[in-house]
Amino acid sequence: MDKDLTIFEGQRIRHIYDEEKEVYYFSVVDIVAILIDKDYQSARKYWNKLAQRLREEGSEQTVTNCHQLKMLADDGKMRKTDVADIKTVFRIIQSIPSKKAEPIKQWLAKVGQERILEMADPTTAIDRARETYKKLGRSDKWIQQRMTGQETRNKLTDYWKDHEITKNEEFAILTNIIHQEWSGLSVKEHKQLKNLKSQNLRDHMSEAELIFTALAELSTRQIAESENSTGLEENKKSAKRGGKIAKEAKEKLELETGKKVVTGENFIPQQKRQIKNKDEI
Repeated sequence: MDKDLTIFEGQRIRHIYDEEKEVYYFSVVDIVAILIDKDYQSARKYWNKLAQRLREEGSEQTVTNCHQLKMLADDGKMRKTDVADIKTVFRIIQSIPSKKAEPIKQWLAKVGQERILEMADPTTAIDRARETYKKLGRSDKWIQQRMTGQETRNKLTDYWKDHEITKNEEFAILTNIIHQEWSGLSVKEHKQLKNLKSQNLRDHMSEAELIFTALAELSTRQIAESENSTGLEENKKSAKRGGKIAKEAKEKLELETGKKVVTGENFIPQQKRQIKNKDEI
C-alpha cells in the first residue's frame, strides 16, 4: 500500500492507496474534522456519535464498510483509525450538514484521477504540489525550499529502508531524534508551539526552519552512509549527530542575527485563527 497525506484548504487528509485493489482509503476522522471545522478529538467524538446514529437509522452498512488501518498520528506514532473508500466517504459526507460538503466531494473525485496521472508521469505530483502551495499563498522561494527539503527527506528515508528500518514507528522515532536535536523541541512540541492540530508541521515552517530541518536530515544521511549505519540503534546515533550539526549552525545564526530560528509562526489564515480563539473563550 502507498501511504500519503494531502491537503484540502490547508488541512491534511491522510489516505492510503491500495495498488492491488486500485482503491483509495481515506481517514474518516480527517474528513469529518474539515466538514465540522473542529480539531481531531472533536471530530473523532462526532464520528463516533454519527456512526451510532447511522446504525440506529438502519444505515449500518455505511459504518460496516469502514475498517481500521494504521496511519501516522499527531504524536508521530502509527495508530489505527477508521478509513473508507471514496464511495463510502461520499455517503458519510451526505450525513453531515456542512457548507464544505460539495467542495470536498469534488476534491475527492479529483484525487482519483490525479493518482492515475501521477503513476503515468511522476512529475505530475511535483507540479500539483507546487500549484497547491501557490494557492495557499506561499512564496516561490518558500515553495522551492519546501520541495528541496522533501527531496532531502526522501533520500534519507530511502537510506533507512535499505538499512533495516522497516517499521513506521522506527521512522517516527528517528525523525523525532533529529528534530529534537536540532530544534530543541520534539515534533509534537513544535506543532504545539505553532498551534497546529491536524496540519503538517513542515507546511507551516518558516524558510529558516525548513533549511535547518533539511541540513539536519542531509547530515544524518551522510553520516549514516559513511559508517554504513544499519538497524534502529546505529541509525539513532547517526540521527543525533546529524541533528547536532544543524543545531550548532542554528545557534551561530541566532547569535549573529539576535533572532530565534524556531518560532510559533504558522500559515493558518488570520480569519480561522480568530474563529478558533472565540471557541476557546
